[in-house]
Amino acid sequence: MLELDLQIASDAANLPSEAQLRQWCALALRQRTADSELTIRLVDEAEGLELNHTWRHKDYATNVLSFPADVPDELLDIPLLGDLVICAPVVAREAQEQDKSLEAHWAHLVIHGCLHLLGYDHIEDEEAEEMEALERELLAELGHPDPYDED
Repeated sequence: MLELDLQIASDAANLPSEAQLRQWCALALRQRTADSELTIRLVDEAEGLELNHTWRHKDYATNVLSFPADVPDELLDIPLLGDLVICAPVVAREAQEQDKSLEAHWAHLVIHGCLHLLGYDHIEDEEAEEMEALERELLAELGHPDPYDED
């Protein structure tokens, strides 16, 4: 079972529905046999910038930040995975700049963030290839094109 806490702290138009966010999370998390609880917070650029500066020491708002729950399972009575913070204006701008549909880009970033919560990363080339391959596979199931295709 997926427990999703959705927090909308953005005035942006064309945000995905809670049903869409749930669908994308469930798809990314289906390899996990345990229940999952996570928070998705949709933010504007000011909050996105503040969080990216505080946690990554970068002076810009990024598309998605993943905050895995760093609490031993035996200390929690809930299956907490962590939090995703998604900056809605950045997602919209990137989709337009990259000539992608807004829905496909949202789906990609939610899936990407959920995979980070599961421990996937893209720092090393081999890890990046594994993570990107899984993202491509999951997005294809949704009928979306390869998000890493440059054409």
